[in-house]
This record gives sequence, structure tokens and C-alpha cells, in this order.
Amino acid sequence: MDSTDDTPPASLRRLPSWLINQAAVHAQRLVNDRLATAGARRYHYSVLSALAEYGAMSQAALGRHCHLDRSDVAGVVAELTGQDLIDREPDPEDRRRNIVTITPVGERFLAELRELLAGAQDELLAPLGGEEREQLTALLERVVGHQAEVRGSGWS
Repeated sequence: MDSTDDTPPASLRRLPSWLINQAAVHAQRLVNDRLATAGARRYHYSVLSALAEYGAMSQAALGRHCHLDRSDVAGVVAELTGQDLIDREPDPEDRRRNIVTITPVGERFLAELRELLAGAQDELLAPLGGEEREQLTALLERVVGHQAEVRGSGWS
């Protein structure tokens, strides 16, 4: 055996769980690197996407949609508010709660992040054709959705 050969054993390369993990490592690196070019992180994209898709919501609901801890949501909201990407106002029905909305600046920034992430997806899935990419995405959605149902936790 060549001492410079770093090919994992075939028994690993045939395990879907191992392959998914390896793909995830590469995907996270690509996404993090792309978002960093805009001074953003994945949780910035998650929060802006949730607000763009679902509209104004409480910080608690935002945390649930983005799977962020309450203390993390408060920090992200403060950070994005400071960049004029979102607004945070007291809820008129319950002054103890904040309602968060995306700003026009945040909408433009989100569009920029989406372009960066599209490039990361293209790089990650470069060996696959369009139909194969759609098939892979559909299969992964089924696996993730099933695991969320089994755990009773919604999307993970």
C-alpha cells in the first residue's frame, strides 16, 4: 500500500451516513467561505430568509424557525438591527415581546447572500446535472423530514 494514499476504506465509502457527513463538511466550508465574502454568517442568512418568507414575527418564533437558542436569537437580532438589516419593535399587544421585520436594506442583502449561496451550491454539486441535483435534493428532504417526524421535532 502506498503510504501517501489517503483513500478511505471501501467499507466507509459505501456508508450513506459517512458520505452525507463528508458532503456536509464540504458544504459547510463552501457556504461559510462564500458568506464571509459579504461579512455574513449562516445564521444571518437563516434569520433574513425566515423574515422574508414568513413576515414579521416575534424573536421567539424567529428562533424556532431558524433553530436558534433564545440567547443566540437576541444577539443575532441586535447585530442585524445595528446593520439596519432588520427592525425590532415592541409588540403593541404584548410590550414584553419584540416583533422583528426585515428592512429594504435587509432584502437587498438577502438577495446578495442568495447569489453567493447559489454559487456554493453549484460548486458543491458540480459533478451532477440539473436533474440529478433535483433528485438529490428531493431525497435529502425525505431523509431529513422522516428523521424530524421520528424525533417529533419538526425540521432539524
